[in-house]
Amino acid sequence: MKPKLSDNLCFAIYSASNAITRAYRPLLEQFDLTYSQYLVLQSLWLEDGVSLKSLSEQVMLDPGSLTPVVKRLEAKGMLSRRISEQDERRKVIALTESGRALKQQACQLKSQLEAKAGIESAQLDQLRDQCWMVVERLNRAGNEGDA
Repeated sequence: MKPKLSDNLCFAIYSASNAITRAYRPLLEQFDLTYSQYLVLQSLWLEDGVSLKSLSEQVMLDPGSLTPVVKRLEAKGMLSRRISEQDERRKVIALTESGRALKQQACQLKSQLEAKAGIESAQLDQLRDQCWMVVERLNRAGNEGDA
């Protein structure tokens, strides 16, 4: 049997990621947010007042890609960048009142996406856990040569 592109795990995960991002798009439009901006806000809702480096690690975006996202959220009044009190060379990224207030409205998005997908929450949780297992194992395998 001739192999197909759809037989590749990486293509299935890539396609699922794109489908999820597309599904979120209309849900996020009501808040004038992109998916990347939403991830940044979610991270700050969990831990506010962090460095760009820390935020970069949390959302798994390199600082060069993250900086424009942060600047756009700052322009929208959702967060602020200020000089760290501990180290004047570093900036701290913190939610504004508008950014904090959005959390209450945006917390419904996950259940809206689940309803749109027609997949039970438990199945999505299991899929998420399996994806993180793959990430963890591949990261560990990639770091084994770094001594």
